[in-house]
Amino acid sequence: MDEPVIRILVADDQAIVRDGLVTVLRLVPGLEVAGEASNGSEAVALTAELRPEVVLMDLRMPGVDGVEATRRIAAESPDTAVLVLTTFADDESILRALTAGARGYLTKDAGRAELAAAVRAVARGQSTFAPEVSAVLLGALTHGTPTASPADPPRTTDDAGALQTRFPQLTRREAEVLALVAEGFSNGEIAAALFLGVSTVKTHINSLFAKLAVRDRAQAITLVRS
Repeated sequence: MDEPVIRILVADDQAIVRDGLVTVLRLVPGLEVAGEASNGSEAVALTAELRPEVVLMDLRMPGVDGVEATRRIAAESPDTAVLVLTTFADDESILRALTAGARGYLTKDAGRAELAAAVRAVARGQSTFAPEVSAVLLGALTHGTPTASPADPPRTTDDAGALQTRFPQLTRREAEVLALVAEGFSNGEIAAALFLGVSTVKTHINSLFAKLAVRDRAQAITLVRS
């Protein structure tokens, strides 16, 4: 018995990328392109209208980005699976997308067979990840990164702004990390609060320690509270 056709919505702000994906998907038996969206708002609206089985979602789009669009689709159209297809495989992008409700995550160097297999997997309710994404997730689990709700922003946003004013050599992200360090957060807790990987948090901490000429957390906390 033939499997039902899987209807796909392609969401990407670059027309040439959308055209390429549509061409590739139409060559795969059992897959059908239901529509195209050029930004996150369109993706949410067209998902509600067309009810595709899968949304192929880019992350970096103007206006409503792919993460927020994924979050809205997961809440408003739970029968539709979101499969992220992006050029970004950094810890922050991966964890934010998956926390928002994406069921799979591929990078744009995936081949046609890998893409088709991923679409079929998420349509069946399974999760699928590119190897480099699986490595990030394994690292997060190994280092004990706790999960956090995307609706819960870091508690130290205002503090981070004040710290960046005091220490202009810090980037905004380093200031956010420093604010949480000053509150006594562990690396895992900082990673969860800011939707970063633990390894990324360690990199920011080492960088801000060097910029502030401190050796450890105790000195950093003393400096912040002085």
